[in-house]
Amino acid sequence: MKRNLAAALLALILPLFAFVGAQAFPDRPVKLIVPSPPGGPPDIMARLLMDKMSAALGQPVIVENRAGGAGGLIGAKSVLSAEPDGYTVLMGSTSTLLTAPLIYKNPGYSAESFAPVAGLSETAEVLTVNPSVAAHSVAELISLAKSQPGMLRYGSAGVGSLPHLEGEFLKVLAHIDMVHVPYRGGGPALVGLLGGEVQVFSSALTQMLPYVRDGRLRGLAVTSATRSPLAPEIPTMVESGFDQFVTASVNFLVAPPGTPMPLRQRLSEAVASALANAELKDAFAKIGAKAEPATPEELTSYIAQQEKRWSRIVQATGISVD
Repeated sequence: MKRNLAAALLALILPLFAFVGAQAFPDRPVKLIVPSPPGGPPDIMARLLMDKMSAALGQPVIVENRAGGAGGLIGAKSVLSAEPDGYTVLMGSTSTLLTAPLIYKNPGYSAESFAPVAGLSETAEVLTVNPSVAAHSVAELISLAKSQPGMLRYGSAGVGSLPHLEGEFLKVLAHIDMVHVPYRGGGPALVGLLGGEVQVFSSALTQMLPYVRDGRLRGLAVTSATRSPLAPEIPTMVESGFDQFVTASVNFLVAPPGTPMPLRQRLSEAVASALANAELKDAFAKIGAKAEPATPEELTSYIAQQEKRWSRIVQATGISVD
């Protein structure tokens, strides 16, 4: 009887402590870990977010880059082992949390290993070709590839990267043969495309658009579900006949496992407040990112859905990295 009464009292008291803790949180700076080098899209978004998020929290948000390891594994693992006190969060992405755990044989985590915090953004990718390629549409590219099996080369930011997945996925869906050429990052892959070392490459729309505009590259299709307002003239892969080909890169915030829900909700509210700011929305739009706020509960559901979808894509491509 006494044991049951103590357990009942504890069940009543613990939520109260969590509530009081959430009211006092945060009382010191919050670290936002970006598992990639400075200057890339995730880093830019994190630095745009931190000022507005800091204002909402009443404490500084400090961006810390922890690059190293393909797929952002090192940065992700550092957050996985951090204290679940709400003061360390990870800038998660499609590559780091949704595809890397499926591609690498011993990643050490999955997306569901973390505690979901908040949705952040969606960024369109664009399938581009060197102008020397006699293709002005996805259909023409596929026709060309079928007429010259193994002759077209597509670049990627490295084995297991999103462009690698996209290239292999297109090969599977279109029943074509292209040769994969992995580079050490998206920048070198872009240089390879511009120089004609490879003929095909998918990357962030904002990275590729200046070269498309000046005629140095040709944009065939964006990988988002709808056309991008940055380039409304470029059709989607869905419009091009591939209704399964929606591979826009998403970013979201997660915390170490065991981080209490009240703390995650406080952080999520700060992110939502930041994303509601017109200045931040405009800044995101300029880098091709669409603000996509989500609560911890909504993000939990989204991650579960995306894991299933990406699992099918990875299985279809057969990509596996030791």
